[in-house]
Amino acid sequence: MKIRNFALVVAAFCCAAVLPAIAQTSSTPDSPAATLAKLPWEYGPFFQGGNGIGDRSSFHFTAAGMRLGKVFTHPLLPGVLRGQFELAGEIMPWWQAFTPPQGIQPVTISDPAAGVTFTYNTLVGGGTYTGVSVTPVIFRWDFKPRRRFAPWFQAAGGVIYTTHKFPPDVLVPHGEPGGTSVWNFSPQGGIGVHYFLRSGHAITLSGSGVHISSASLGDHNPGVNASVMFQIGYTFFSR
Repeated sequence: MKIRNFALVVAAFCCAAVLPAIAQTSSTPDSPAATLAKLPWEYGPFFQGGNGIGDRSSFHFTAAGMRLGKVFTHPLLPGVLRGQFELAGEIMPWWQAFTPPQGIQPVTISDPAAGVTFTYNTLVGGGTYTGVSVTPVIFRWDFKPRRRFAPWFQAAGGVIYTTHKFPPDVLVPHGEPGGTSVWNFSPQGGIGVHYFLRSGHAITLSGSGVHISSASLGDHNPGVNASVMFQIGYTFFSR
C-alpha cells in the first residue's frame, strides 16, 4: 500500500509539472525531426517503477534519476529502420527494491548428476533494499519521428550497489545475508517514445526488461532473472 500511495504522489507531481506545458503547446511546434536533425544533447529527470516476474513476482522496484545522451548521426538506413544513433547514460542516486519480509522459507537444492532434489526450510532475509544504480552505456536507435512522436529502441548495461547484499539469501549466524553481493549488474533492453510538447521539450515514456545478477561475485547468484520497468520523464534537447 505504501508503494502504491508513493506512486500516486509521483504521478500527481509529474502531471502537475507537465500539464501547464501541454496547455501552452502551440499547434505547430518545431517537428521532432527538426530537433533531432541538429544532433542535440538530451537530458532530464525520470521516475522508474516495476516488478519482478516469474519466481520474483513478489519483488517491486522504484528509482529516480537523471539521463544524459547525445545524438551522433544523421538519419541512416532505409524504410522502417530509418533513424539515428544515440549514446546515453543514466544515474539513479535513489534505487529501492521491496521484497517479502524476512522469515522461514523453503529452499530447494538439486543435483542433476545424482538425480537428487530436496527441499528444506531455513531463515531467509528480506525487506527493503536501498542503493544506487548507474547505467553508463546505453546504445539507442532513434527511429524516424512521426508528428510529435519520436520512438526509440535501446540496449544497455549497468551496475547496482545496495547497502545490504541483494537479493535476499539464507541468513548466516550473524544475521546477515549469506552468499549474494552488494554489487549487481543490470543488462537490459527496452523501447520508448518522446512526445514533444514544443521545440526542445518532451515527455518521455519507456518500458524495459531488466536482468539483475551479481555475475557470481558472491557464493550464490540467485539474481532477478527478469523484471519489467516503466519510466516517465521530462526531456530537454539542446545543441
